Amino acid sequence: MLDVDKVRKDFPILAVEAHPGVPLVYLDSAASSQKPTAVIEAMNAYYRTTNANVHRGIHRLSEDATNAYEGARQRIADFVNAPSAEQVIYTRNATEAFNLVAATWGRANLGPGDEILLTEMEHHANIVPWQMVAQQTGAMVRYIPFTEDGRLDLTDLDNLLTERTKLLSFTAVSNVFGTINPVNQLVRAAHAVGAVVMVDAAQAVPHMAVDVQAWDCDFMAFSGHKMCGPTGIGILYGKRELLEAMPPYMGGGDMIRRVTLEGSTWNDLPWKFEAGTPSIAEGIGLGAAVDYLSHLGMDDIHAHEQHITHYALESLSEIPGLKLWGPPASEKAGVATFTLEKVHPHDIAEILDKEGIAIRAGHHCAMPLHHKLGLSATARASFYLHTTTAEVDKLVASLDKVRQIFRL
Repeated sequence: MLDVDKVRKDFPILAVEAHPGVPLVYLDSAASSQKPTAVIEAMNAYYRTTNANVHRGIHRLSEDATNAYEGARQRIADFVNAPSAEQVIYTRNATEAFNLVAATWGRANLGPGDEILLTEMEHHANIVPWQMVAQQTGAMVRYIPFTEDGRLDLTDLDNLLTERTKLLSFTAVSNVFGTINPVNQLVRAAHAVGAVVMVDAAQAVPHMAVDVQAWDCDFMAFSGHKMCGPTGIGILYGKRELLEAMPPYMGGGDMIRRVTLEGSTWNDLPWKFEAGTPSIAEGIGLGAAVDYLSHLGMDDIHAHEQHITHYALESLSEIPGLKLWGPPASEKAGVATFTLEKVHPHDIAEILDKEGIAIRAGHHCAMPLHHKLGLSATARASFYLHTTTAEVDKLVASLDKVRQIFRL
């Protein structure tokens, strides 16, 4: 079990006041998580003691930087149980990982008559790249629907997954509903028709134990900044045979083996997909974040978030006029998405900010989902390993103030 009071001391920003005399209550971890001291210090130490480019230098600083950067890659691979660190590609974020696969695997393998299957609850990062590659290749994008309670509607899955389906790409955990989707079931169904599977794990890897080999997915993407790591760093995992067959995403330094005026040959994995000077400090920072989460234990983190989520949903459900979106707490990660009758979510967020509470309001990069629900926006409180029941109580009390302001 997590010692949450001890955990909170690891996050310097939690001691910051949101406004003079108003403590910060950070309930926006689904957008971007806060960073523990261990991550901040790891990046600081790189710049103070090891700052040099990686892979190319023969001097000590470059060798130390390379060892730190590649050592982080190995620990990240171990964190998600990748068979090899060579199958873990550094990207800027999960969004770039989707674009990489769409631009390389997609252009090489999709054509007229082929189908890409997504779900209606996807983040834009897992919709737009596939729409773009479909336009370029003549493929068609289809969608698995969701029900009003925020679950995937799999009743027609056999008709949606056919021999024309070349790719299924879906989120493991919805960033709006918090729904934990049946990854293994969907992967098995897609593989049965010969389709490749990509999983958006941006909302899964930070909050629960993830095993890419147990999932048997072909690709998986996640972002460092949602899992106590820095911005500007993400991960694409891929099965070796697919990565080996794919052309490079960008050209330049480090992704080449040999360059002549007549042509070039490509470097080995993972560097074939990592052109130019990488985000070295950020990679090292993500390695430190993985170390931090591993030390705490992902099962304990998930159990704590489940406790907080149950508590929050029960407390929020008692507020008159408030509607919660998504399945019960037992089927979701640490997200409480809601609307309050007659009050725009942006107004809710602005009033809560004055109380020191940071939540997210808007469409959460999921406009098709909101359109289907007939909503322009929702309010979303999201929880993490440092969230307390006292913070949830303050959220509930502050929402009562919102109701008073709007005379509800």
